[in-house]
Amino acid sequence: MDIQIAISSCLLGESVRFNGGHKHSHFCTDVLGQYFSFKPVCPEVGIGMGIPRPPIRLIASSAGPQAVGVEDPTQNFTAPLTEYARQKSAELAGISGYILMQKSPSCGYERVKLYRDNGYPADEAAMGIYAAEFARLNPLLPMEEAGRLNDAMLRENFITRVFAYADWQALQQTGLTKKTFLDFHVRYKYLMMAHHVATYQQLGQMVADLKSRPLADIAADYFVVFMQGLKHLATRKKHSNVLYHLQGYLKEKINARQKQELNQHIEQYRKGLTPLVVPLTLLKSHLHEYPDTSAYVLGQKYLDPHPYELGLRNAI
Repeated sequence: MDIQIAISSCLLGESVRFNGGHKHSHFCTDVLGQYFSFKPVCPEVGIGMGIPRPPIRLIASSAGPQAVGVEDPTQNFTAPLTEYARQKSAELAGISGYILMQKSPSCGYERVKLYRDNGYPADEAAMGIYAAEFARLNPLLPMEEAGRLNDAMLRENFITRVFAYADWQALQQTGLTKKTFLDFHVRYKYLMMAHHVATYQQLGQMVADLKSRPLADIAADYFVVFMQGLKHLATRKKHSNVLYHLQGYLKEKINARQKQELNQHIEQYRKGLTPLVVPLTLLKSHLHEYPDTSAYVLGQKYLDPHPYELGLRNAI
């Protein structure tokens, strides 16, 4: 499956920044580039600002943050950047995620500096103009800043959401039926439990009666709740809860010593002594010993929500 990701061009090493430089992210190119097809975008270049160019910043106003020139505040790029986001949103309709450059007044997704008219920093922060409009048009799309991907939990959460989003896209392309919809729901049950138990319960209620409304309407509402649920971080406590649930499928299979060993690994993980990959690897090993009785669990996305080679669960 070709998973396409939009990304700020400077993160790929393209010299498109205002000073003619770049912000090459080797994690993006060297690691994620093995699994994703990148669609580079630089909105400031896209609206014709040139390279190099005078810097811009965000100014607070009653109409919302405005992207204006630092040297010449009469130059306002808010409308062009907003319109460019609408244009790219249409062009990039098939993407499964977006990685943006942090702190950018156009691309920043979190806590971009906002200034007052007098040049002093405002108390609050904002989103970059382009990023804010793109996010408004694509509220369920996984979006994250490159800088925040240095955090192991945020990184794993984002990549998990990207693969889940792509899985849903594939479901839509192959054709939505009651069977394919329910199969999707079943595959993601324990992954959702690890992220947000309330959402896990809500989704179960949503699929309980597929005759009440048209399937496409139920599925659309379901996916909104599904993606919102995955945005919750899966903590050690929540992961441990899921591991114990999955261990229950082995209670009649593994012996007392094996059960004690697995419990010990789960507890060590819960206490922060080992990464998730340790108890998970042992659990999967036991499950594979009994594929006939563990088929339901082995089909759970929780076990492999993203390629093992990414090593994302080695750090959480």
